[in-house]
Amino acid sequence: MRMKVLVTGVGGQLGHDVMNELYARGCEGIGTDLAPAYAGIQDGSPVTQMPYLQLDITDRTAVEKAIAQISPDAVVHCAAWTAVDLAEDADKKDLVRAVNVDGTKNIADAAAKCGAKIVYLSTDYVFEGTGTRPWKPDDTEFCPLNVYGQSKLDGEMAVKAATDRFFIVRIAWVFGRNGKNFIRTMLSVGKNHDALKVVKDQIGTPTYTLDLSSLLVDMIETDKFGYYHATNAELPESGSGYTGEGTKTGYISWYDFAKEIFRQAVLLGHSEYDEDHLKLTPVTTQEYGESKAKRPFNSRLDKSKLTKSGFQTLPDWQDALSRFLKEIDFDF
Repeated sequence: MRMKVLVTGVGGQLGHDVMNELYARGCEGIGTDLAPAYAGIQDGSPVTQMPYLQLDITDRTAVEKAIAQISPDAVVHCAAWTAVDLAEDADKKDLVRAVNVDGTKNIADAAAKCGAKIVYLSTDYVFEGTGTRPWKPDDTEFCPLNVYGQSKLDGEMAVKAATDRFFIVRIAWVFGRNGKNFIRTMLSVGKNHDALKVVKDQIGTPTYTLDLSSLLVDMIETDKFGYYHATNAELPESGSGYTGEGTKTGYISWYDFAKEIFRQAVLLGHSEYDEDHLKLTPVTTQEYGESKAKRPFNSRLDKSKLTKSGFQTLPDWQDALSRFLKEIDFDF
């Protein structure tokens, strides 16, 4: 029997890729989002032809009815408010909580009622972001620095309270083909400027949704429930096969990430991003100027629990970036 999986937030980067991964594995995927059917997804990938239900996750009655009727084996809950700075606005805080906390509770309660497993995507922002030790999945030193982080932590608690059949997966620095992200921003801004400043003291690792989606489907095929951290792998000290000069091994900064984005773009023939046309300067968060929402300095996530649980870790971030850049259109 094919596994039936309900995926929320399919208009976003991760939901889009999870649906395509389900299709590739012969699973029955049903997508949901606020917009009319797959609005804004123009890539012609399988997700656009799969069953879709327009659903407001903050509407508890609608969520209960939809999940009861579909009766999925698993729910992959990707829908969320992710505009971190906008979440700090006084007139947005209630909406952020309605989506990330109440909406998550609605999904988790309904999933539990029909016996479905649930995957909840969370974030490094649930931690207070100091020090240099990588955060472990079962760490409990929570102290979110912003409204978004607090709402995602409260969403975690809602899932845990509803069911013990959960995978709470924390990710960081997300990029995917279907949506806006740091890579697209850098390429767009870099094309129109001759100098950029990027912060060097916020440290972590990127997550490619194409790679993550494969892991999430692996998870729901098991009963290895619990908390996990999942980003692309850090480059090892040696033997990585990385060909760039000045390789940054281990965890990286946003500056390191931007530098590699432009290096790879040049290798693909986009000379507008080379050092003769674009000067990239590393700065501290303080020098860059504080945004409305505070960001963690330490976004290092320990992924070792994946291996211990028998899951395959994601490819290294440099490899993920290479594959992503070959997929996208540079016409910004």
